[in-house]
Amino acid sequence: QVQLVESGGGLVQAGGSLRLSCAASGRTFSSYGMGWFRQAPGKEREFVATISRSGTSTSYADSVKGRFTISRDNAKNTVYLQMTSLKPEDTAVYYCAVDRTVALARRPEMYAYWGQGTQVTVSS
Repeated sequence: QVQLVESGGGLVQAGGSLRLSCAASGRTFSSYGMGWFRQAPGKEREFVATISRSGTSTSYADSVKGRFTISRDNAKNTVYLQMTSLKPEDTAVYYCAVDRTVALARRPEMYAYWGQGTQVTVSS
């Protein structure tokens, strides 16, 4: 069992930056990939970014590529999402989750142990 706790969300103006954190419980954090997803009101949960177990491989949704950076610190059992050049359309609840595959999955059904989410609101 893994527990995930996201933090770092908030209200920011367009063009601003935020860094989200996802702290994981357990001693096997480095054994699995991690992903970030987001869900806006009335919309389906969508893939944002994913990172491999070692942190050497990453993958991003086209909508955030070049603006967001996913990283991890296995010594701290934490994965991060650095978000820059934020846009109003980035407004959503952001979730982290454990990748059950080893292939940088992008579909939510490939993930488990979802956190409770952190709200990001970008004003125009």
